[in-house]
Formats: sequence, C-alpha cells, structure tokens
Amino acid sequence: MARISGHPEISRRSIFHALNQKAVARLFANSIGRKYEELNLIIAHMGGGISVGAHRLGRVVDVNNALDGDGPFSPERSGSLPAGQLAALCFSGKYSHDEIKSMLTGKGGMVAYLGTNSFRDVCSMADKGDEKSLLVIRAVCYQVAKEIGAMASVLHGNVDAIILTGGMAYQQSAVKDIKSMVDYISKVIIYPGEDEMKALAFNALLALDGKLEIKNYS
Repeated sequence: MARISGHPEISRRSIFHALNQKAVARLFANSIGRKYEELNLIIAHMGGGISVGAHRLGRVVDVNNALDGDGPFSPERSGSLPAGQLAALCFSGKYSHDEIKSMLTGKGGMVAYLGTNSFRDVCSMADKGDEKSLLVIRAVCYQVAKEIGAMASVLHGNVDAIILTGGMAYQQSAVKDIKSMVDYISKVIIYPGEDEMKALAFNALLALDGKLEIKNYS
C-alpha cells in the first residue's frame, strides 16, 4: 500500500539511510533492554539528505525517498516539490534534464536558498541575525516534524520513541524546534552524527553472535 504513488507509471521506492537508521534503532533498543523487533520507532536521519522512516517491529514499513525528490528538503536536496510547477520548469526550455536532476539532488535545498550545504554555517549565519537563514532553518525543521507526524499516523499513534540522528542533530536549536512539534507523540531521543562503517560492523557482530538473522537476497 505504501508503494502506491498516485499514478501507475511511478511507484514509491524505499531509498533512505538504512544503515544509520537501523543502527541507532538497535542502539536505542539495547539501551532500554528491549529488542528492535519489539518496538515501533520513527527515525529521522538528517544529513545531506533527510529520510524519515516508520519502523514497525523491526521492519521499515514506510519512508520518504531521500534521494529522488521526496520528503523534507535538506542541505543539498529539494525534497518534495509541487508537481505541476516542477513539470512546468522541465518543459520551460530553460533547463536541461541534468540541470533539473541537479536541482533535486546536489544543488537544491539550502544550497539553492543560501549558497552553502553546511548546516553549521547556516546556523551560524542565523545566530548572527541573518533572517533568511533563520527562515530556512525553521522551514526544514517544520518539514521534518510534518514527516514525523505522517509516520506517526502510519504506526497508528503507537510510537515507542522518535529518534533524531545525522549531522544536523548536533545543532541544538534545530533539535529543539523539531522536538517542540513532535514530543506530544512520544519521547524524542538524539543520536547525533552517523558512522556507516560502525553500523556495518555492529550488525556483523550481532550476526556472528547469533542475535541477528543472516538473510540471503536474490
């Protein structure tokens, strides 16, 4: 059901920060003496791209496509854009296919608005009184919170925790903004940063210890 997009020519795909989302989910579960497979979690990875996933009992049952123009905008990705206006841009004759792709991934989001993909720099600019930077920060936090709210409905409101992770989670002001909008849903846990190699090693150790099933994919 979650893969239905609204048109049969396009299906929703799960392209997201799976390694880091799964790793922090297991870290949190371990910290409270539970198994990941026993919990319902909403995890927002906030880095160069932003993905927000609904984790139901060990499975990611819905998530925005963080690579291809879906969900919140991020430091360098445009996220969801109004389809009609995007189609008009595509056929305006002003941009090539490659340029449109760059608008979506690489040169979108904060890069397009402010000329930088450094969330730390944008926060610094806002702290110095730059109103446009402050507006963009508040907008991205607003969109992340909206996506978290959407995933709460996917889990029927039964949410054990909301986890914020990725590089943007180091910025306390952004975390505070998001938390203020979603902490009525469930407690908010922060795991700032990401370490995909550590995540791989962590899951390999769980598999070697017999705590995680090794799956074969064809």
